[in-house]
Amino acid sequence: MNISHIEHLGIAVKSIEEQLPYYEGVLGLKCYNIEVVEDQKVKTAFFKVGQTKIELLEPTSPESTIAKFIEKKGEGIHHIAFSVDGVANALAEMEAKGVQLIDKAPRGGAEGLNIAFLHPKSTGSVLTELCENPNK
Repeated sequence: MNISHIEHLGIAVKSIEEQLPYYEGVLGLKCYNIEVVEDQKVKTAFFKVGQTKIELLEPTSPESTIAKFIEKKGEGIHHIAFSVDGVANALAEMEAKGVQLIDKAPRGGAEGLNIAFLHPKSTGSVLTELCENPNK
């Protein structure tokens, strides 16, 4: 698996609108994309910091994994995402190395990326996302 860079850091929030003043007004970042990912029951907002992005994740349903995360752990860092060449191959490699997978195959994510998650039980308690841009 070839990791080229940290694609983004995912941060669980109760409200993107309530967090925008901090990221834009205090940190001086510009939110360049807000979108809803229906199948994941989440609304996302993205900010660029160099080559890396910050992704705010707001639940759109009490049943979403983000809502459950916030209920259990509160707002804060939810996951780290790495950019890889070929998520499917990376998943196969991780599974062969004994890493527990959440996703057995890539699925669609925000910004048109192909994504898959590795289980925190196998990754030092850090939810890890693998991403690839199919248009590159």
